[in-house]
Amino acid sequence: GGSYPQKNAEILSSQYGINLFLAGLLLTFAWAVHAVGISKSHLLSYLITLMLIQLLWMLWYLCRSCTQRRLIRDKDTHAGARWLKCGITLFAVITLILDSFKIGYYIDFSNCLSPAEGVFPVTHAVHTILQVYFLWCHAKDIIQSFKTLERFGVIHSVFTNLLLWTNGVLTESKHQLNEHKERLMTLGFGNITIVLDDHAPQCNCTTTTLCSIFSQGIYYLYPFNIEYHILASTMLYVLWKNIGRKVEHHQQHKTPFKFHGITVGMIFGLMVLTSTIAIVVVYLIQIGGSKIKSELALTMFYLHAIFVLALMCTAGIVALLIYRLEDRSLDNSKNPARKLDAELLVGTAAGSWLLSWGSILAIICAQAHPKYTWYNLPYSVLVIIEKYIQNLFIIESIHREQEKVNDDIKTLRIVTISRGSTLSLTPSYKEIYNGRAARDSGEVPCLFKGSVCGRDNGGGAKEEMSPENSSVMHSASDFSFYSRNSVTNNKRRILKNIAAFLFLCNLSLWIPPAFGCRPEYDNGLEEIVFGFEPWIIVVNLAMPFSIFYRMHSAASLFEVNCKT
Repeated sequence: GGSYPQKNAEILSSQYGINLFLAGLLLTFAWAVHAVGISKSHLLSYLITLMLIQLLWMLWYLCRSCTQRRLIRDKDTHAGARWLKCGITLFAVITLILDSFKIGYYIDFSNCLSPAEGVFPVTHAVHTILQVYFLWCHAKDIIQSFKTLERFGVIHSVFTNLLLWTNGVLTESKHQLNEHKERLMTLGFGNITIVLDDHAPQCNCTTTTLCSIFSQGIYYLYPFNIEYHILASTMLYVLWKNIGRKVEHHQQHKTPFKFHGITVGMIFGLMVLTSTIAIVVVYLIQIGGSKIKSELALTMFYLHAIFVLALMCTAGIVALLIYRLEDRSLDNSKNPARKLDAELLVGTAAGSWLLSWGSILAIICAQAHPKYTWYNLPYSVLVIIEKYIQNLFIIESIHREQEKVNDDIKTLRIVTISRGSTLSLTPSYKEIYNGRAARDSGEVPCLFKGSVCGRDNGGGAKEEMSPENSSVMHSASDFSFYSRNSVTNNKRRILKNIAAFLFLCNLSLWIPPAFGCRPEYDNGLEEIVFGFEPWIIVVNLAMPFSIFYRMHSAASLFEVNCKT
Protein backbone atom coordinates (compact mmCIF):
# COMPACT_ATOMS: atom_id res chain seq x y z
CA GLY A 1 0.00 0.00 0.00
CA GLY A 2 2.56 2.61 1.11
CA SER A 3 5.06 1.81 -1.64
CA TYR A 4 2.53 1.93 -4.49
CA PRO A 5 2.44 5.76 -4.89
CA GLN A 6 6.22 5.91 -4.70
CA LYS A 7 6.55 3.24 -7.39
CA ASN A 8 4.26 5.30 -9.58
CA ALA A 9 6.37 8.39 -8.89
CA GLU A 10 9.49 6.47 -9.91
CA ILE A 11 7.89 5.34 -13.17
CA LEU A 12 6.51 8.81 -13.94
CA SER A 13 9.80 10.56 -13.23
CA SER A 14 11.77 8.08 -15.36
CA GLN A 15 9.37 8.60 -18.28
CA TYR A 16 9.68 12.35 -17.86
CA GLY A 17 13.48 12.08 -18.01
CA ILE A 18 13.44 9.81 -21.07
CA ASN A 19 11.16 12.17 -23.00
CA LEU A 20 13.31 15.12 -21.98
CA PHE A 21 16.37 13.30 -23.29
CA LEU A 22 14.75 12.14 -26.55
CA ALA A 23 13.57 15.67 -27.36
CA GLY A 24 17.08 17.00 -26.83
CA LEU A 25 18.60 14.09 -28.76
CA LEU A 26 16.43 14.78 -31.82
CA LEU A 27 17.23 18.49 -31.59
CA THR A 28 20.95 17.64 -31.51
CA PHE A 29 20.58 15.31 -34.48
CA ALA A 30 18.62 17.92 -36.44
CA TRP A 31 21.40 20.47 -35.91
CA ALA A 32 24.07 17.95 -36.89
CA VAL A 33 22.42 17.17 -40.25
CA HIS A 34 21.51 20.82 -40.98
CA ALA A 35 17.75 20.28 -40.74
CA VAL A 36 15.68 23.15 -42.14
CA GLY A 37 14.76 25.69 -39.47
CA ILE A 38 17.04 24.23 -36.77
CA SER A 39 20.19 26.12 -35.80
CA LYS A 40 22.78 25.74 -33.10
CA SER A 41 21.14 28.53 -31.10
CA HIS A 42 17.96 26.44 -30.76
CA LEU A 43 19.93 23.51 -29.34
CA LEU A 44 21.89 25.71 -26.96
CA SER A 45 18.72 27.50 -25.80
CA TYR A 46 17.18 24.12 -24.94
CA LEU A 47 20.28 23.08 -22.97
CA ILE A 48 20.43 26.45 -21.18
CA THR A 49 16.79 26.05 -20.12
CA LEU A 50 17.46 22.57 -18.73
CA MET A 51 20.51 23.77 -16.81
CA LEU A 52 18.60 26.72 -15.31
CA ILE A 53 15.81 24.40 -14.12
CA GLN A 54 18.39 22.11 -12.52
CA LEU A 55 20.10 25.11 -10.87
CA LEU A 56 16.79 26.17 -9.31
CA TRP A 57 16.15 22.65 -8.01
CA MET A 58 19.67 22.30 -6.56
CA LEU A 59 19.41 25.70 -4.83
CA TRP A 60 16.03 24.70 -3.33
CA TYR A 61 17.46 21.37 -2.15
CA LEU A 62 20.56 23.01 -0.64
CA CYS A 63 18.46 25.62 1.18
CA ARG A 64 16.11 22.97 2.55
CA SER A 65 19.06 20.83 3.65
CA CYS A 66 20.62 23.84 5.38
CA THR A 67 17.47 24.46 7.43
CA GLN A 68 17.35 20.75 8.41
CA ARG A 69 21.08 20.23 9.01
CA ARG A 70 20.51 19.18 12.62
CA LEU A 71 18.38 16.22 11.61
CA ILE A 72 20.05 12.82 11.41
CA ARG A 73 19.75 11.49 7.87
CA ASP A 74 20.39 8.09 6.40
CA LYS A 75 23.43 7.84 4.14
CA ASP A 76 24.44 5.33 1.48
CA THR A 77 28.02 4.58 2.49
CA HIS A 78 28.74 2.92 -0.87
CA ALA A 79 27.76 5.97 -2.95
CA GLY A 80 29.89 9.03 -3.66
CA ALA A 81 33.29 7.71 -2.61
CA ARG A 82 35.89 10.38 -1.87
CA TRP A 83 38.15 9.34 -4.74
CA LEU A 84 35.17 9.57 -7.10
CA LYS A 85 34.43 13.10 -5.87
CA CYS A 86 38.07 14.06 -6.34
CA GLY A 87 37.98 12.68 -9.89
CA ILE A 88 34.84 14.57 -10.85
CA THR A 89 36.30 17.74 -9.31
CA LEU A 90 39.41 17.43 -11.49
CA PHE A 91 37.28 16.99 -14.62
CA ALA A 92 35.08 19.90 -13.54
CA VAL A 93 38.09 22.22 -13.19
CA ILE A 94 39.20 21.39 -16.74
CA THR A 95 35.60 21.87 -17.89
CA LEU A 96 35.68 25.39 -16.42
CA ILE A 97 38.82 26.07 -18.46
CA LEU A 98 36.92 24.82 -21.52
CA ASP A 99 34.06 27.23 -20.74
CA SER A 100 36.52 30.11 -20.45
CA PHE A 101 37.94 29.19 -23.88
CA LYS A 102 34.41 29.17 -25.32
CA ILE A 103 33.73 32.60 -23.84
CA GLY A 104 36.94 33.92 -25.40
CA TYR A 105 36.03 32.30 -28.72
CA TYR A 106 32.60 33.95 -28.61
CA ILE A 107 34.11 37.38 -27.89
CA ASP A 108 36.44 37.07 -30.89
CA PHE A 109 33.61 35.98 -33.24
CA SER A 110 30.80 37.95 -31.58
CA ASN A 111 29.89 39.67 -34.85
CA CYS A 112 28.51 36.49 -36.42
CA LEU A 113 27.61 34.23 -33.48
CA SER A 114 24.22 34.09 -31.78
CA PRO A 115 23.88 35.36 -28.18
CA ALA A 116 23.05 31.80 -27.09
CA GLU A 117 26.66 30.79 -27.84
CA GLY A 118 27.84 33.41 -25.35
CA VAL A 119 25.23 32.65 -22.68
CA PHE A 120 25.77 28.88 -22.85
CA PRO A 121 29.37 28.71 -21.49
CA VAL A 122 28.54 31.18 -18.70
CA THR A 123 25.49 29.18 -17.63
CA HIS A 124 27.45 25.93 -17.96
CA ALA A 125 30.24 27.25 -15.72
CA VAL A 126 27.78 28.23 -12.98
CA HIS A 127 26.01 24.88 -13.40
CA THR A 128 29.33 23.01 -13.08
CA ILE A 129 30.40 24.81 -9.89
CA LEU A 130 27.08 24.34 -8.11
CA GLN A 131 26.69 20.73 -9.25
CA VAL A 132 30.13 19.70 -7.99
CA TYR A 133 29.37 21.33 -4.62
CA PHE A 134 26.01 19.55 -4.53
CA LEU A 135 27.60 16.16 -5.26
CA TRP A 136 30.31 16.66 -2.64
CA CYS A 137 27.72 17.43 0.04
CA HIS A 138 24.75 15.25 -0.90
CA ALA A 139 25.80 12.34 -3.14
CA LYS A 140 25.34 9.94 -0.21
CA ASP A 141 21.88 11.22 0.80
CA ILE A 142 18.91 8.89 1.07
CA ILE A 143 15.98 11.25 0.57
CA GLN A 144 12.94 10.51 2.73
CA SER A 145 10.92 13.72 2.41
CA PHE A 146 9.29 15.40 -0.63
CA LYS A 147 10.12 12.15 -2.40
CA THR A 148 7.90 12.64 -5.46
CA LEU A 149 9.22 16.14 -6.13
CA GLU A 150 12.82 15.06 -5.52
CA ARG A 151 12.50 12.17 -7.96
CA PHE A 152 11.63 14.59 -10.75
CA GLY A 153 14.41 16.98 -9.73
CA VAL A 154 17.10 14.31 -9.62
CA ILE A 155 16.04 12.57 -12.85
CA HIS A 156 15.94 15.96 -14.57
CA SER A 157 19.55 16.45 -13.47
CA VAL A 158 20.53 12.98 -14.72
CA PHE A 159 19.22 13.52 -18.24
CA THR A 160 20.45 17.12 -18.39
CA ASN A 161 23.97 15.81 -17.86
CA LEU A 162 23.40 13.06 -20.42
CA LEU A 163 22.33 15.65 -23.01
CA LEU A 164 25.36 17.81 -22.22
CA TRP A 165 27.48 14.66 -22.63
CA THR A 166 25.81 13.95 -25.98
CA ASN A 167 26.42 17.52 -27.14
CA GLY A 168 30.09 17.25 -26.20
CA VAL A 169 30.48 13.88 -27.92
CA LEU A 170 28.88 15.15 -31.13
CA THR A 171 30.98 18.33 -31.25
CA GLU A 172 34.19 16.39 -30.62
CA SER A 173 33.24 13.72 -33.18
CA LYS A 174 32.58 16.34 -35.86
CA HIS A 175 36.04 17.77 -35.26
CA GLN A 176 37.60 14.30 -35.59
CA LEU A 177 35.62 13.73 -38.78
CA ASN A 178 37.01 16.90 -40.34
CA GLU A 179 40.55 15.56 -40.01
CA HIS A 180 39.66 11.99 -40.93
CA LYS A 181 39.28 12.29 -44.70
CA GLU A 182 42.65 13.98 -45.13
CA ARG A 183 44.33 11.05 -43.36
CA LEU A 184 42.54 8.53 -45.56
CA MET A 185 43.67 10.36 -48.69
CA THR A 186 47.31 9.96 -47.62
CA LEU A 187 46.75 6.19 -47.29
CA GLY A 188 45.55 6.00 -50.89
CA PHE A 189 41.79 5.68 -50.31
CA GLY A 190 40.97 8.39 -52.81
CA ASN A 191 37.72 6.79 -53.95
CA ILE A 192 36.01 7.71 -50.66
CA THR A 193 34.14 10.97 -50.97
CA ILE A 194 31.97 12.83 -48.50
CA VAL A 195 31.08 16.47 -48.01
CA LEU A 196 32.46 17.58 -44.65
CA ASP A 197 30.91 20.32 -42.56
CA ASP A 198 32.58 22.22 -39.78
CA HIS A 199 29.96 24.80 -38.70
CA ALA A 200 32.74 27.43 -38.76
CA PRO A 201 31.74 31.08 -38.18
CA GLN A 202 31.18 33.06 -41.37
CA CYS A 203 33.22 36.08 -40.30
CA ASN A 204 36.79 37.04 -39.51
CA CYS A 205 38.30 36.81 -36.07
CA THR A 206 39.28 40.04 -34.33
CA THR A 207 42.58 38.57 -33.04
CA THR A 208 43.82 35.68 -35.19
CA THR A 209 46.33 34.29 -32.68
CA LEU A 210 43.83 34.09 -29.83
CA CYS A 211 41.19 32.56 -32.08
CA SER A 212 43.60 29.81 -33.11
CA ILE A 213 44.48 29.07 -29.48
CA PHE A 214 40.84 28.96 -28.42
CA SER A 215 39.58 26.88 -31.37
CA GLN A 216 42.37 24.30 -31.09
CA GLY A 217 42.44 24.20 -27.28
CA ILE A 218 38.70 23.57 -27.03
CA TYR A 219 38.95 20.19 -28.77
CA TYR A 220 41.80 18.99 -26.55
CA LEU A 221 39.69 19.75 -23.46
CA TYR A 222 36.48 18.07 -24.66
CA PRO A 223 37.49 14.55 -23.47
CA PHE A 224 37.57 15.79 -19.86
CA ASN A 225 34.24 17.59 -20.26
CA ILE A 226 32.70 14.39 -21.65
CA GLU A 227 33.97 12.33 -18.69
CA TYR A 228 32.75 14.97 -16.22
CA HIS A 229 29.15 14.84 -17.43
CA ILE A 230 28.94 11.05 -17.61
CA LEU A 231 30.36 10.74 -14.07
CA ALA A 232 27.92 13.36 -12.79
CA SER A 233 24.97 11.56 -14.39
CA THR A 234 25.97 8.22 -12.81
CA MET A 235 26.33 9.76 -9.33
CA LEU A 236 22.96 11.49 -9.69
CA TYR A 237 21.37 8.26 -10.92
CA VAL A 238 22.50 6.48 -7.73
CA LEU A 239 20.98 9.36 -5.72
CA TRP A 240 17.71 8.88 -7.63
CA LYS A 241 17.68 5.13 -6.96
CA ASN A 242 18.25 5.77 -3.25
CA ILE A 243 15.17 7.99 -2.83
CA GLY A 244 12.88 6.38 -0.24
CA ARG A 245 15.22 3.43 0.22
CA LYS A 246 15.41 1.69 3.59
CA VAL A 247 18.98 0.90 4.56
CA GLU A 248 20.38 -1.58 7.04
CA HIS A 249 22.54 0.16 9.60
CA HIS A 250 25.82 -1.65 9.83
CA GLN A 251 29.41 -0.63 10.31
CA GLN A 252 31.12 0.32 7.05
CA HIS A 253 34.84 -0.35 7.00
CA LYS A 254 36.92 2.47 5.55
CA THR A 255 39.14 1.38 2.69
CA PRO A 256 41.86 3.99 2.16
CA PHE A 257 44.21 3.72 -0.78
CA LYS A 258 47.78 2.78 0.15
CA PHE A 259 50.86 2.59 -2.06
CA HIS A 260 52.47 0.05 0.26
CA GLY A 261 52.75 -3.40 -1.32
CA ILE A 262 51.85 -2.42 -4.91
CA THR A 263 55.28 -1.31 -6.11
CA VAL A 264 55.57 -3.98 -8.81
CA GLY A 265 52.14 -3.26 -10.27
CA MET A 266 52.75 0.49 -10.20
CA ILE A 267 56.14 0.19 -11.92
CA PHE A 268 54.83 -1.96 -14.76
CA GLY A 269 51.70 0.19 -15.05
CA LEU A 270 53.73 3.41 -15.23
CA MET A 271 55.91 1.84 -17.91
CA VAL A 272 52.79 1.10 -19.96
CA LEU A 273 51.44 4.62 -19.34
CA THR A 274 54.70 6.29 -20.39
CA SER A 275 55.06 4.18 -23.53
CA THR A 276 51.42 4.82 -24.47
CA ILE A 277 51.85 8.60 -24.23
CA ALA A 278 54.95 8.34 -26.43
CA ILE A 279 53.07 6.18 -28.97
CA VAL A 280 50.16 8.66 -29.10
CA VAL A 281 52.50 11.62 -29.68
CA VAL A 282 54.34 9.83 -32.50
CA TYR A 283 51.05 8.59 -34.00
CA LEU A 284 49.50 12.06 -34.13
CA ILE A 285 52.66 13.48 -35.72
CA GLN A 286 53.11 10.73 -38.32
CA ILE A 287 49.52 9.93 -39.31
CA GLY A 288 48.46 11.85 -42.39
CA GLY A 289 51.99 12.95 -43.26
CA SER A 290 52.48 10.45 -46.08
CA LYS A 291 51.36 6.95 -46.95
CA ILE A 292 54.53 5.33 -45.56
CA LYS A 293 54.44 7.36 -42.35
CA SER A 294 50.74 6.62 -41.83
CA GLU A 295 51.25 2.88 -42.32
CA LEU A 296 54.19 2.88 -39.90
CA ALA A 297 52.12 4.81 -37.33
CA LEU A 298 49.26 2.30 -37.57
CA THR A 299 51.63 -0.68 -37.33
CA MET A 300 53.35 0.85 -34.30
CA PHE A 301 49.99 1.46 -32.59
CA TYR A 302 48.71 -2.07 -33.22
CA LEU A 303 51.91 -3.79 -31.99
CA HIS A 304 51.97 -1.73 -28.79
CA ALA A 305 48.26 -2.31 -28.12
CA ILE A 306 48.59 -6.07 -28.75
CA PHE A 307 51.44 -6.29 -26.22
CA VAL A 308 49.54 -4.29 -23.56
CA LEU A 309 46.28 -6.21 -24.04
CA ALA A 310 48.12 -9.54 -23.81
CA LEU A 311 49.66 -8.45 -20.48
CA MET A 312 46.25 -7.35 -19.20
CA CYS A 313 44.68 -10.69 -20.19
CA THR A 314 47.43 -12.57 -18.36
CA ALA A 315 47.07 -10.44 -15.23
CA GLY A 316 43.29 -10.89 -15.22
CA ILE A 317 43.56 -14.67 -15.59
CA VAL A 318 46.03 -14.87 -12.68
CA ALA A 319 43.66 -12.83 -10.50
CA LEU A 320 40.69 -15.07 -11.38
CA LEU A 321 42.73 -18.19 -10.60
CA ILE A 322 43.55 -16.77 -7.16
CA TYR A 323 39.84 -16.16 -6.58
CA ARG A 324 39.09 -19.77 -7.54
CA LEU A 325 41.55 -20.96 -4.88
CA GLU A 326 39.83 -18.91 -2.19
CA ASP A 327 36.58 -19.85 -0.51
CA ARG A 328 34.88 -16.57 0.19
CA SER A 329 31.18 -15.79 -0.10
CA LEU A 330 29.74 -12.99 -2.22
CA ASP A 331 27.92 -9.97 -0.85
CA ASN A 332 24.43 -10.05 -2.36
CA SER A 333 22.96 -7.18 -0.36
CA LYS A 334 21.02 -4.46 -2.21
CA ASN A 335 23.45 -1.82 -3.41
CA PRO A 336 22.42 0.57 -6.25
CA ALA A 337 25.96 1.94 -6.73
CA ARG A 338 27.52 -1.50 -7.10
CA LYS A 339 24.73 -2.71 -9.40
CA LEU A 340 25.17 0.35 -11.61
CA ASP A 341 28.94 -0.22 -11.78
CA ALA A 342 28.46 -3.78 -13.03
CA GLU A 343 25.81 -2.76 -15.58
CA LEU A 344 27.95 0.08 -16.91
CA LEU A 345 30.95 -2.20 -17.33
CA VAL A 346 29.05 -4.68 -19.49
CA GLY A 347 26.94 -2.07 -21.29
CA THR A 348 29.80 0.23 -22.30
CA ALA A 349 32.03 -2.72 -23.26
CA ALA A 350 29.52 -3.41 -26.03
CA GLY A 351 30.83 -0.32 -27.83
CA SER A 352 34.33 -1.79 -28.15
CA TRP A 353 32.96 -5.21 -29.03
CA LEU A 354 30.90 -3.70 -31.86
CA LEU A 355 33.97 -1.99 -33.33
CA SER A 356 36.12 -5.10 -32.90
CA TRP A 357 33.64 -7.41 -34.63
CA GLY A 358 33.29 -4.85 -37.42
CA SER A 359 37.05 -4.85 -37.93
CA ILE A 360 37.22 -8.67 -37.86
CA LEU A 361 34.44 -8.92 -40.45
CA ALA A 362 36.13 -6.28 -42.65
CA ILE A 363 39.44 -8.19 -42.58
CA ILE A 364 37.70 -11.43 -43.55
CA CYS A 365 35.61 -9.89 -46.34
CA ALA A 366 38.07 -7.40 -47.83
CA GLN A 367 39.56 -8.25 -51.22
CA ALA A 368 42.81 -6.34 -50.72
CA HIS A 369 44.75 -6.37 -47.43
CA PRO A 370 47.51 -3.81 -46.86
CA LYS A 371 50.17 -5.25 -44.57
CA TYR A 372 49.29 -3.11 -41.55
CA THR A 373 45.65 -4.27 -41.55
CA TRP A 374 46.67 -7.81 -40.54
CA TYR A 375 47.78 -6.47 -37.15
CA ASN A 376 44.21 -5.30 -36.68
CA LEU A 377 43.00 -8.92 -36.44
CA PRO A 378 44.85 -9.98 -33.23
CA TYR A 379 44.23 -6.50 -31.82
CA SER A 380 40.45 -6.79 -32.29
CA VAL A 381 40.36 -10.34 -30.88
CA LEU A 382 42.38 -9.32 -27.81
CA VAL A 383 40.09 -6.32 -27.18
CA ILE A 384 37.11 -8.71 -26.96
CA ILE A 385 38.90 -11.25 -24.74
CA GLU A 386 40.48 -8.65 -22.46
CA LYS A 387 37.14 -7.01 -21.68
CA TYR A 388 35.57 -10.41 -20.97
CA ILE A 389 38.29 -11.22 -18.43
CA GLN A 390 38.51 -7.77 -16.89
CA ASN A 391 34.75 -7.42 -16.44
CA LEU A 392 34.62 -10.78 -14.68
CA PHE A 393 37.50 -9.81 -12.39
CA ILE A 394 36.05 -6.39 -11.47
CA ILE A 395 32.47 -7.57 -10.95
CA GLU A 396 33.58 -10.48 -8.76
CA SER A 397 35.92 -8.19 -6.81
CA ILE A 398 33.26 -5.60 -5.98
CA HIS A 399 30.82 -8.37 -4.95
CA ARG A 400 33.23 -10.25 -2.69
CA GLU A 401 32.77 -9.77 1.02
CA GLN A 402 35.63 -8.07 2.80
CA GLU A 403 37.78 -10.49 4.75
CA LYS A 404 36.88 -10.55 8.43
CA VAL A 405 39.14 -11.36 11.32
CA ASN A 406 38.47 -14.82 12.72
CA ASP A 407 36.81 -14.83 16.15
CA ASP A 408 39.42 -17.27 17.46
CA ILE A 409 42.20 -14.88 16.50
CA LYS A 410 40.42 -12.03 18.26
CA THR A 411 40.51 -13.97 21.53
CA LEU A 412 44.12 -15.16 21.17
CA ARG A 413 45.93 -15.08 24.51
CA ILE A 414 49.60 -14.46 25.02
CA VAL A 415 50.88 -17.18 27.34
CA THR A 416 54.10 -16.89 29.23
CA ILE A 417 55.44 -20.14 30.70
CA SER A 418 58.19 -20.24 33.30
CA ARG A 419 59.70 -23.63 34.21
CA GLY A 420 59.24 -24.46 37.84
CA SER A 421 56.75 -21.68 38.55
CA THR A 422 53.02 -21.26 38.40
CA LEU A 423 51.30 -20.64 35.04
CA SER A 424 51.41 -16.95 34.11
CA LEU A 425 48.76 -15.65 31.75
CA THR A 426 49.00 -12.22 30.15
CA PRO A 427 45.89 -11.08 28.28
CA SER A 428 46.20 -9.02 25.13
CA TYR A 429 44.44 -5.71 24.51
CA LYS A 430 41.83 -7.41 22.31
CA GLU A 431 41.17 -9.92 25.10
CA ILE A 432 40.54 -7.08 27.54
CA TYR A 433 38.07 -5.58 25.07
CA ASN A 434 36.38 -8.71 23.72
CA GLY A 435 36.78 -11.28 26.47
CA ARG A 436 36.05 -9.25 29.55
CA ALA A 437 32.85 -11.12 30.41
CA ALA A 438 34.58 -14.49 30.25
CA ARG A 439 37.16 -13.52 32.84
CA ASP A 440 34.55 -11.95 35.12
CA SER A 441 32.75 -15.30 35.20
CA GLY A 442 35.89 -17.07 36.40
CA GLU A 443 36.85 -18.79 33.14
CA VAL A 444 40.55 -19.28 32.53
CA PRO A 445 41.74 -17.90 29.18
CA CYS A 446 43.22 -20.46 26.83
CA LEU A 447 45.61 -20.30 23.96
CA PHE A 448 43.81 -20.81 20.65
CA LYS A 449 43.86 -24.29 19.11
CA GLY A 450 45.07 -26.55 21.81
CA SER A 451 47.70 -24.69 23.75
CA VAL A 452 47.93 -24.22 27.51
CA CYS A 453 44.65 -24.72 29.27
CA GLY A 454 43.55 -25.66 32.76
CA ARG A 455 41.76 -29.06 32.71
CA ASP A 456 39.49 -30.41 35.43
CA ASN A 457 40.41 -33.72 37.10
CA GLY A 458 37.17 -35.23 38.23
CA GLY A 459 37.38 -33.84 41.77
CA GLY A 460 37.57 -30.30 40.57
CA ALA A 461 41.35 -29.88 40.91
CA LYS A 462 43.00 -28.33 37.89
CA GLU A 463 45.88 -30.09 36.21
CA GLU A 464 48.52 -28.03 34.44
CA MET A 465 50.12 -29.33 31.27
CA SER A 466 53.84 -29.77 31.36
CA PRO A 467 55.91 -26.89 29.98
CA GLU A 468 57.40 -29.20 27.34
CA ASN A 469 54.00 -30.29 25.96
CA SER A 470 52.55 -26.79 26.07
CA SER A 471 55.62 -25.38 24.31
CA VAL A 472 55.35 -27.93 21.48
CA MET A 473 51.62 -27.35 21.02
CA HIS A 474 52.13 -23.59 21.20
CA SER A 475 54.81 -23.74 18.49
CA ALA A 476 52.67 -25.92 16.21
CA SER A 477 49.70 -23.58 16.62
CA ASP A 478 51.83 -20.52 15.88
CA PHE A 479 53.35 -22.16 12.82
CA SER A 480 49.92 -23.10 11.46
CA PHE A 481 48.52 -19.62 12.12
CA TYR A 482 51.44 -17.71 10.62
CA SER A 483 51.67 -19.98 7.55
CA ARG A 484 47.98 -19.45 6.78
CA ASN A 485 48.35 -15.73 7.39
CA SER A 486 51.43 -15.58 5.14
CA VAL A 487 49.63 -17.32 2.25
CA THR A 488 46.63 -14.98 2.61
CA ASN A 489 48.86 -11.91 2.64
CA ASN A 490 50.74 -13.10 -0.44
CA LYS A 491 47.47 -13.60 -2.35
CA ARG A 492 46.22 -10.20 -1.27
CA ARG A 493 49.50 -8.57 -2.32
CA ILE A 494 49.33 -10.19 -5.77
CA LEU A 495 45.72 -9.08 -6.24
CA LYS A 496 46.55 -5.50 -5.20
CA ASN A 497 49.45 -5.39 -7.66
CA ILE A 498 47.23 -6.75 -10.44
CA ALA A 499 44.52 -4.18 -9.67
CA ALA A 500 47.10 -1.36 -9.65
CA PHE A 501 48.59 -2.56 -12.94
CA LEU A 502 45.18 -2.85 -14.64
CA PHE A 503 44.19 0.57 -13.25
CA LEU A 504 47.15 2.25 -14.96
CA CYS A 505 46.67 0.17 -18.13
CA ASN A 506 43.07 1.32 -18.44
CA LEU A 507 44.13 4.94 -17.98
CA SER A 508 46.73 4.32 -20.70
CA LEU A 509 44.15 2.87 -23.10
CA TRP A 510 41.80 5.79 -22.39
CA ILE A 511 44.34 8.32 -23.68
CA PRO A 512 44.61 7.29 -27.40
CA PRO A 513 40.92 7.47 -28.41
CA ALA A 514 40.24 10.44 -26.13
CA PHE A 515 42.91 12.55 -27.86
CA GLY A 516 42.35 11.54 -31.45
CA CYS A 517 44.45 8.40 -31.87
CA ARG A 518 41.74 6.22 -33.44
CA PRO A 519 42.84 3.50 -35.88
CA GLU A 520 39.17 2.61 -36.43
CA TYR A 521 38.99 5.89 -38.35
CA ASP A 522 42.40 5.78 -39.97
CA ASN A 523 43.11 2.30 -41.35
CA GLY A 524 40.46 2.69 -44.10
CA LEU A 525 39.66 -1.02 -44.50
CA GLU A 526 36.31 -0.87 -42.73
CA GLU A 527 35.21 2.10 -44.88
CA ILE A 528 35.90 0.06 -48.03
CA VAL A 529 33.82 -2.92 -46.83
CA PHE A 530 30.91 -1.17 -45.07
CA GLY A 531 30.97 2.16 -46.87
CA PHE A 532 32.27 5.45 -45.54
CA GLU A 533 29.13 6.94 -44.01
CA PRO A 534 27.76 3.72 -42.41
CA TRP A 535 31.11 2.94 -40.74
CA ILE A 536 31.56 6.53 -39.54
CA ILE A 537 28.10 6.38 -37.95
CA VAL A 538 29.01 3.11 -36.21
CA VAL A 539 32.30 4.54 -34.94
CA ASN A 540 30.71 7.78 -33.73
CA LEU A 541 28.05 5.82 -31.82
CA ALA A 542 30.37 3.20 -30.32
CA MET A 543 33.51 5.21 -29.61
CA PRO A 544 32.08 7.32 -26.71
CA PHE A 545 31.07 4.13 -24.90
CA SER A 546 34.49 2.62 -25.52
CA ILE A 547 36.20 5.71 -24.11
CA PHE A 548 33.92 5.80 -21.08
CA TYR A 549 34.51 2.09 -20.46
CA ARG A 550 38.23 2.66 -19.89
CA MET A 551 37.69 5.51 -17.44
CA HIS A 552 34.95 3.63 -15.59
CA SER A 553 37.12 0.50 -15.41
CA ALA A 554 39.97 2.56 -13.99
CA ALA A 555 37.63 3.97 -11.32
CA SER A 556 36.31 0.48 -10.47
CA LEU A 557 39.84 -0.97 -10.28
CA PHE A 558 40.85 1.83 -7.92
CA GLU A 559 37.98 0.75 -5.66
CA VAL A 560 39.06 -2.90 -5.98
CA ASN A 561 42.59 -1.94 -4.92
CA CYS A 562 41.28 -0.14 -1.85
CA LYS A 563 38.98 -3.04 -0.94
CA THR A 564 41.50 -5.87 -1.42
